[in-house]
Amino acid sequence: MPKKKGLGLGLGALFDDNKTDPVAGQTLRLNEIEPNREQPRKNFDDESISSLADSIKQHGILQPLLVRPYGSSYQIVAGERRWRAARMLGLSEVPVQVKELSDIETMQIALIENLQRENLNPVEEAKGYSELVESFGMTQEEVAKTVGRSRSAVANSMRLLALPDEVLDMLENGDISVGHGKALLSFDNEEKLIEAARLASQGKLNVRALEKMAADSKKEGKPKKNSSDNTRIDSYFKEMEISLNEALGRKVKVDYGKNKGALILEFYDKEDLSQLAKKLSE
Repeated sequence: MPKKKGLGLGLGALFDDNKTDPVAGQTLRLNEIEPNREQPRKNFDDESISSLADSIKQHGILQPLLVRPYGSSYQIVAGERRWRAARMLGLSEVPVQVKELSDIETMQIALIENLQRENLNPVEEAKGYSELVESFGMTQEEVAKTVGRSRSAVANSMRLLALPDEVLDMLENGDISVGHGKALLSFDNEEKLIEAARLASQGKLNVRALEKMAADSKKEGKPKKNSSDNTRIDSYFKEMEISLNEALGRKVKVDYGKNKGALILEFYDKEDLSQLAKKLSE
């Protein structure tokens, strides 16, 4: 597992597109620099790059790109938009700040840079968090602290990756919102989920309507109980449900029927399940 290190950088100064940096850096030829293919942001708006190019044409590149040595060349850590704009203008070289950075530091900085500018779509953001967890061994809590988000925000973002690819495409393209995506996660039937997502993308279903559809879908999938099974859970089971909810910090359901019952615990991902297992084994 890669060793985790603090970023140790004045990150705030790295993230403006074209603001003056008081520290003079060196310059590198454009052909000595390559983008980071693993960075969270995959989509770049041509119109936005063109607008930045106009600014650079008028004022020059005032904020150096942050790069790191990478093989026989250099890799962009922060500033790919400036690099693309410079290429659009046909510039031969750009100002840079060279830092020795590990893979995990590079990923962290790239993710923070885009989150601070709100440049990532929900799917890119979720994949960025997932990359830090899966490839670099960070916990969700560590990711949350690194990017300045709550742990629940990181967990909920990563949960979106469980949606079918077609629905992720809708979310990535802005056809549906994050709220729609979270509501769609409640469906337990993929066909109905995709059908509902298509309707939402056409503006025919809002988030509340999706939540109701998901709840109704679950009811339809359950076999009807006999009247003898329709008795309410007595106060003991309800109180136990509330107590477990508070103790475990998650949704808990006590389902009690004739002579047997089931305890249903909600969890979000592998890490969350592992933490739940530790709590239960204490």
